[in-house]
Amino acid sequence: MLDDKDTNSQKGIDRFDVEAVNSAKVREPLYAARKKIFPKRAKGSFRRLKWILMFLTLAVYYITPWLKWDRGEYVTDQAVLIDLANRRFFFFWIEIWPQEFYYIAGLLVMAGIGLFLITSTVGRAWCGYTCPQTVWVDLFMAVERAIEGERNARIKLDAAPWSLSKIVKRISKHIVWLLVAISTGGAWVFYFADAPQLARDLVNFEAAPAAYITIAVLTAFTYIFGGFMREQVCTYMCPWPRIQAAMLDEHSATVTYNDWRGEPRNRHMKKAIAEGKIVGDCIECNACVVVCPMGIDIRDGNQLECITCALCIDACDDVMGKIGREKGLISYTTLNDYNDNVAVAVGDGDTYNPKNIRTKDGNFVSTLKHSNWKTIIRPRTILYAGVLAAIGFGMLYVLNTRDRLAVNLLHDRNPLFVLLSDGSVSNGFDVKILNMTPEPRTVTMSLEGLDGGTIRLAGHQSDPLETLTIEIDPDQVQPVRLYIHADPDDLLSVPQTFYVVVSDVDGSETATAKAIFEAPK
Repeated sequence: MLDDKDTNSQKGIDRFDVEAVNSAKVREPLYAARKKIFPKRAKGSFRRLKWILMFLTLAVYYITPWLKWDRGEYVTDQAVLIDLANRRFFFFWIEIWPQEFYYIAGLLVMAGIGLFLITSTVGRAWCGYTCPQTVWVDLFMAVERAIEGERNARIKLDAAPWSLSKIVKRISKHIVWLLVAISTGGAWVFYFADAPQLARDLVNFEAAPAAYITIAVLTAFTYIFGGFMREQVCTYMCPWPRIQAAMLDEHSATVTYNDWRGEPRNRHMKKAIAEGKIVGDCIECNACVVVCPMGIDIRDGNQLECITCALCIDACDDVMGKIGREKGLISYTTLNDYNDNVAVAVGDGDTYNPKNIRTKDGNFVSTLKHSNWKTIIRPRTILYAGVLAAIGFGMLYVLNTRDRLAVNLLHDRNPLFVLLSDGSVSNGFDVKILNMTPEPRTVTMSLEGLDGGTIRLAGHQSDPLETLTIEIDPDQVQPVRLYIHADPDDLLSVPQTFYVVVSDVDGSETATAKAIFEAPK
């Protein structure tokens, strides 16, 4: 039998269980449907910068496959071409072969380090200005504004019942979106084939099925990501928001709401000042919120969703100008400068006091700090820049000094050697000579380190020679079947190492391959 104490304890447990069950019933689901964001068009220097970069990046993407570069009569004149059929990558004057893929790996490493450098200096500037997702979302939103109107008009249209006007606007918007998406997917395939010819084949429905499938897939992704998912791609699908924290430090400049200046907020600043109240510069206009393409409030602090596009800075600066306050309530600021300014604004109290940051004539006190370009130059950024430069110069050096003639050979496995009727020994080799230039070449093949050794082409009845002359087509791998003969009495050892030497007839380049000559012991 339970005493009063045990009974009360048991009642407490039962009450806890009931509360837990009730809270579980009202718990929010793990999946939340996307809330539509209707960003208002911002005006200012950062918005102009975004327009310029959007135009440049889209121009590069759409125009590059149509640029020409003269490489002579034997090779394609498309400036940028990923020729999968012939396993070549052409980039203006540079040609990359499959065995030189380390150049692509080097470019990827440089891109990663460059991303670290940008993030450690100005936050997610890549995400805010030049990321393909950001660029195409900007383009899709521009189309949306042009057809459906500004923010308030779009909100009103979205909430309105279906009508002929709404149907026409929605269909028109989606048609333009699809045209943009199709042109995006179509431009991509032109990087992998001769652009003019592929364009004709696509129009005449004579292109390979892979081309149509690629266009369809990229069109679908562009249409869905740019038109519907938008900020969700950046928040949930992209890993960079979760990585960037490791790249930032107290000297990194990021878009920041300077609450030491803006707090306490008041919608009626002039009236509050007249009444002797302490107010900050923020008037709760929400201009920074309505222009944000991610739908966040920068005044809540640094957030994972923020792509540092700085449109909130443009919006806030515009409002500050209208109410006669200094610009920079939202600005690019480092954590160090922000903390120092907070210390000034708080002073000896516990809360922000605007009187601590302004002189009697209304100007900011000299003890406030403002971030400048000097914060960019520090050990971390110098290290990133140094590594980036080292890899870049190293790749340029290797690129300018690389050989454009190569030779590979493979010894026959069975038999390793053949005894001929004249007493000599023959070894068979499969040889590949690589001419990595856009011009035909004439090369000579000879032996080094094999005394008395001679060469004979398979299928030819001519006598073995000390030197062979071979013609190679431009940008081709020339396979050659060879028989190398030697007198066993001339061999220094069994097996004996020697070299096959391939030289351009003009003496400009020479390539060698190590080989082993087998003979009976």
